[in-house]
Amino acid sequence: MKFRPCIDIHDGKVKQIVGGSLDDNLGADTNYVSEYGAEFYGRLYRTCNLPGGHIILLNKPGSREYIEDMRAAGKAISQFPGGFMVGGGVTPQNASEYIRLGASHVIVTSYVFRDGIIDFDRLEEMKNEVGREHLVLDLSCRKKAGDESGLYYVVTDRWQNYTDTALTHETMDMLSDYADEYLIHAVDVEGKKGGIDKELIELLGSWQGDRAITYAGGVASFKDLDIIKELGKNRVDVTIGSALSIFGGNMDFHQVIEYME
Repeated sequence: MKFRPCIDIHDGKVKQIVGGSLDDNLGADTNYVSEYGAEFYGRLYRTCNLPGGHIILLNKPGSREYIEDMRAAGKAISQFPGGFMVGGGVTPQNASEYIRLGASHVIVTSYVFRDGIIDFDRLEEMKNEVGREHLVLDLSCRKKAGDESGLYYVVTDRWQNYTDTALTHETMDMLSDYADEYLIHAVDVEGKKGGIDKELIELLGSWQGDRAITYAGGVASFKDLDIIKELGKNRVDVTIGSALSIFGGNMDFHQVIEYME
């Protein structure tokens, strides 16, 4: 299990928001707004030797705010070339630009889903543009209210829309030819610092595939890390947001690094 750092950018600023609350017109429920720019975190993660972090751009692609997000992301990447993966509004038209800026991977969800299902033509397009070795699929998910199957469904468009794609071992097997890694937020607990989704972690930990997986959502204590390590069979990496001291939380950043070591 590895610690994967994060930089979430909204309106050009580093923030921590409540997952699933983001609305283009109403904004988002915000836990934390940093006084530091994204480049500060880029330097910090480089100094602490924490590659494989995720930069997520939270504004609507094409908006003035999204351009501000891109500029901030570029500043972070410049401090740690090869140390970050970039997601949020990624398409074949801008994916290669992030790689040229120094991102190790791009992260995609919404572009490769159309009308609620996987668009394999678009998936092939993304793979051809940057190569499987530079592509991370974000399969962030949540359960549907009233759905008795108990399945998790992939959600897109900043977690506002359900797809018809259930997150199962079969789905992960099918997509592994297209992705180097998976990033999976437990949307219903993301940003709430109220505990992790144990059922989802157990699902991820029991997958027999060979792609790296990063879990995000609800981590609030070192006990949560113990549980992720156990249920994830020490193979599921983890990212921590609002609970981390560098984002105003109670989990000391350097103690988290020591725990992982």
